[in-house]
Order: sequence, then C-alpha cells, then structure tokens
Amino acid sequence: MDHSTLIESFAEFARHKNVDRPTMIRILEDVFRTMIRKKYKTDDNFDIIINADKGDLEIWRFREIVDDNSEDIWDYDKISLSEARKIEPDFEIGEEVAEEIKLLDFGRRAVMTARQTLIQKIKDLEKDNLFLKYKDLVGEIIVGEAYQVMQKEMLLIDAEGNELNLPKMEQIPKDRFRKGDSVRAIVHRVEMVNGNPRIILSRTSPTFLERLFENEVPEVFDGLITIKKVVREPGERAKVSVESYDDRIDPVGACVGMKGSRIHSIVRELQNENIDVINYTDNMELYISRALSPAKITNIKVEEEEGRVSVYLKPDQVSLAIGKGGHNIKLASKLVGLEIDVFRDLQGEEIEEDVDLEEFADEIDSWVIDEFKRIGLDTAKSVLALSKEDLDRRTDLEEETIEEVLNIIKQEFE
Repeated sequence: MDHSTLIESFAEFARHKNVDRPTMIRILEDVFRTMIRKKYKTDDNFDIIINADKGDLEIWRFREIVDDNSEDIWDYDKISLSEARKIEPDFEIGEEVAEEIKLLDFGRRAVMTARQTLIQKIKDLEKDNLFLKYKDLVGEIIVGEAYQVMQKEMLLIDAEGNELNLPKMEQIPKDRFRKGDSVRAIVHRVEMVNGNPRIILSRTSPTFLERLFENEVPEVFDGLITIKKVVREPGERAKVSVESYDDRIDPVGACVGMKGSRIHSIVRELQNENIDVINYTDNMELYISRALSPAKITNIKVEEEEGRVSVYLKPDQVSLAIGKGGHNIKLASKLVGLEIDVFRDLQGEEIEEDVDLEEFADEIDSWVIDEFKRIGLDTAKSVLALSKEDLDRRTDLEEETIEEVLNIIKQEFE
C-alpha cells in the first residue's frame, strides 16, 4: 500500500464519520510522527507535509553536515560529509541536508499498523465527540426511534444512528412502545463504560415534565412564568408549582390553557398522568392548602422545625386529600418539603362517623381495598359489621390480611 492509497482510504473514512479537515490532518500527522519516533527515536528534525485532498504525503528529514571525524556525528540531527555526498556530491560541511523519507521505507507491517491506528483514532474521536455532545444535552428533550424493546431496557437510535438507552425503571409504567415508534425523553445522564459512551434517557424524571411545559407553554419558555418545583408519581399523578412575576399573567391559567388545550398534550405524552398545576406562594399554610387540592382544609398546624404539618379536614374530604393509592398526600408532602399528617375534624359531628375505606390507602394496599369493595364493603363500619369468618368466606383474602385490616380500622375508631 503506497502513501496515496493509505491517505485516500483514510480521508474517505474520516469524511464518512464527519471529521473536519484540520482534525483529520492532525490525526494523520500524529500517526506518522509515531512511526518516525519508533524507527528514528525522535521526530524533532522531521517535517511532514500532507495534502489529504490529493492523497499526497511528504516526509522530510533535516540534518547538518559534519566532518567524518567529528564527535557530533552520532547526533540524530547530524550526518557525516561522506554520507551526505552519497546523496548530493557537492555538499560541504555546515550545510543542511534535506532527505525525503518514503512511506515504504518504514516497512509493510508498519504501514498496515498505521492504517489500523488511523481508523481506531477516528473511532475514539467519534466516541469522545458523542460523549461530549450528549453531556451538553443532559436535561434536554430528544426524540429517538425505538429499534429494540427488551425486558429490562429499550434501545433507541437518534437521527445520526447513535444508540441510546431507555431503562425500564426510567419508563412510565404504562409506556408500551414498539419497534419503529418515535419516543420522546430527556437525556438523564451520560457515562463511559469500557471506553464506550452510554447515553441514559428518562421519561420518569421531573425534569422531563418541566421540559414538556417549556415546549407547550410559551410563557414558561420565555421566562415569564417560573416552574418552582415538580414532583411526580410517573404515570399516576404530578404536582407542578408555578409563579409569575408579572401580575397580569395568571400562571396556572397560562399553563393549563384554554379548556386545557396546553396541558392535554402533556398529559397524553405522560400516559394520562394527572397533573395538578399550583400557584406558588411564600405563605406556607396557603401553599399546603393548595398542594392538597382538591381537598378542602379546615385547619392547619405547621411545625417547620420538626418538618411536619398537621392538617384537619372534614371526614368527606380525607379521602380526597390522601388520593388514590396515597399519591396526593405523598406528592403534596414532597412539594412543600414537610411531612403531612391528616386528621379528621370531628368537631360538632358524631364521633362514630363512618369512614371511607379509601382513607386507609396509606396503611392498606389498594388491591385489598378493591377486594372489600368487590363484595360491597366500601366503608370502615361495613367491614366491622361482619365477623372475621364471614370476611374470610366472602373474600379471596388470607386470614392474616383480614385480621391486619380489622386491627387498623379498629385503632382508627379508638
């Protein structure tokens, strides 16, 4: 393989990988200088001239002519007069000899090694560029095409054919993608694994929801409305607190849009995740009250030093505050940064007021509550009205589970 064939094949490979010309020249020169150092111990007195467009390569070695008996004759940048005159008969001591070194002088094996090194350097450069590109995109939405759906992760490809990873734990539980589907997600993190960049995407991150709001709500994108905090139970419920520094702009109304037009597209993207948009305020009691929406609170006792808050509600509002599966109260606690304790306000009401089973969602699993509802028992008193034997006979629940539920309900009334 001569130098023109080597450089042309490398240049074509580099162009295919979108490597710019200066970078390509630098890589070529680095490889050739490595070859020179391996053979001549140094490359200080060598010049390399590369014309990648024409496939031209010139390597020149420069040495000063000294007397045959000189002590400097063994220096890398010196040549004896007798050796110099073999190149050009009229050379004199003190002159400089410029000698062209042919690529074939390095040997066939060295040339083949150089070719492999060139290709490997381009591949390494490509990996580094991919890592840096996606490192700058962390927290931003990208669109990829699903091409392999596996049990623990899904592989996507971007517009340039790069492989992206969407782990199962970063997918919304209701996500059902097939090969060829277009998938939106944020770049969650980028890491190097055995020298290869691994790009991890996420659809469950609160940042994903924040970016969707930026895409759908111009006021958020322009900075007129600020998203203060986002908390999520992916695929189930989310709470977003927003604030506007312009009194003329209603931040909640702007985010929801006319008849919900803006938020509907976000809800669809998140597999019908229920999104509560809340107006942020520095008034903690008011903020807690808004966070527990749609429940109506009768009294609040905030203990910020202990990181807790006691909330009192009418019995019919407790299940609304807790929410399905306890999601509403859990998200409200995360949003305000305090642990929320819910109490029924029984002032002026019967102490033995019946309680909806959904109010026990934070202590009793939802599937257990559903089993009681299946046989027509939807309140605490209706469960206590039956004996343990009757409940065992009518439900598909184990005796230990029934006993545990009865104890929880009895403690609540006590």
